[in-house]
Amino acid sequence: MLGNNFVNIFASSIATVLAIKLWGEGSIVYASIMLTFVILIFAETTPKTFAAKNPEKIALPAALIIDVFIKIFKPFVWIIAQLSKNILKILGVKDEGQTNSISSDELRMVVNDAKPVIALNYQKMLLNIIDLEKVKVEDIMIPRHELISVDINNHEEILSQLERIQHTRLLTFDGSQDNITGVLHMRDIVNLYAKGEFSIDNVLTLVRSPYFVPEGTSLAHQLEHFQTQKRRLGLVVDEYGEVRGMVVLEDILEEIVGQFTSNQSEIIEEVTKQKDGSYLIDPRISIRELNALLKINLSVAKAKTLNGLILETLQSIPKRDISLKIDNVLIEIMQISDRTIKLVKLTKIDPS
Repeated sequence: MLGNNFVNIFASSIATVLAIKLWGEGSIVYASIMLTFVILIFAETTPKTFAAKNPEKIALPAALIIDVFIKIFKPFVWIIAQLSKNILKILGVKDEGQTNSISSDELRMVVNDAKPVIALNYQKMLLNIIDLEKVKVEDIMIPRHELISVDINNHEEILSQLERIQHTRLLTFDGSQDNITGVLHMRDIVNLYAKGEFSIDNVLTLVRSPYFVPEGTSLAHQLEHFQTQKRRLGLVVDEYGEVRGMVVLEDILEEIVGQFTSNQSEIIEEVTKQKDGSYLIDPRISIRELNALLKINLSVAKAKTLNGLILETLQSIPKRDISLKIDNVLIEIMQISDRTIKLVKLTKIDPS
C-alpha cells in the first residue's frame, strides 16, 4: 500500500510538472486524464491479469523483490500504523486487532470465482460445507413421529420389532415414549445371531445410552461433536428436554455431497411428477428437500416441513380440495385423514 501510493503520487507530480512546462497550466486536466488511463492499463489491469494467468512464473521473482522492499520500508510502515491507531483512539474507535479471518460470503465468492480450476461437483461440495453453519439440526432431523421405538420392559414387543424393523436402529423407552433410554443397533443384533448367542437378555445388554443434541445446533458444530464423541446419531431435544427428532451422521454428510444412500428411493416416493407438470407430494417432506428437488424457494423460517408450512399459512386444519398460493407455488389439498394432511398436489406458477 505504501509503495503503491508513493508511486501513484510521484507519477502524478511528474505528469503535472511536465504538462505545465510543455503546454501550460491549462493542460493539467488532460495530463490527469492521460495518466489515469496509463496507470489503469499498464499498472493495474494488464500486469495483474498477466500475473493471475502465469502465477508460477511471476510469484517467485516478485516475492524476492517484495521481500527486500518489506525490510526497507518496515520502519515507515510501523510509524504509519502507530499514527493511524492514535488518530482512531482520538476519534473513539477501539482497536480490536487485525484478523485474517474472512466471512462465509467472501469464501463463497472465492469458490464461485474458481470455476475454471475446481470441478463443478467439488465446487458444490465446498459451497455446501460453507453453508453448514447456517443449517440447523432440526432442518434435517427425522421427525419424532417417524421414529420407531419400543418399551424396554416389553420383551415380546422388542422381539416383534426386531423381526419386522426395516431400519438400522431401534429406540428404547421406559414407560413413556418421551423417556428415551437408549438405542439398539441392528448390526449388534446380527452379530449375536452370527455367534449363536441371541437371547433377550443379551439384546438388552446391547442397548447404548442415548446422545442428546440441543435444538438450534448448527450442522458444522454437530459434525465436530460427532467426531469428538465418536457418535453417529443424536436425539434432538428442545428447551424443555422433549425429543423432537433424530439427526444422523449420514444426513449431515449428504448435506455436503448430496444423496448417496437408499434414502433416494424414499424421496422418489415422496414426490411424484404428473403428466400435466404438477407434483403429488407427501407433505411430511422437509421444505429444504423439496426446494432442492423442484428448484423452488419456499421459506423455512416458520416451518420445516411442507405440512407445517400449509398449517402455518392457513392457521387452521384444512379441508380436502382447498388450494392456497405460497410464493410462486399453488398447493392443493388432495387427501386428509384423522385431521392430518396425507397428500397434496403442487404446481409451479410461472412468475411472468
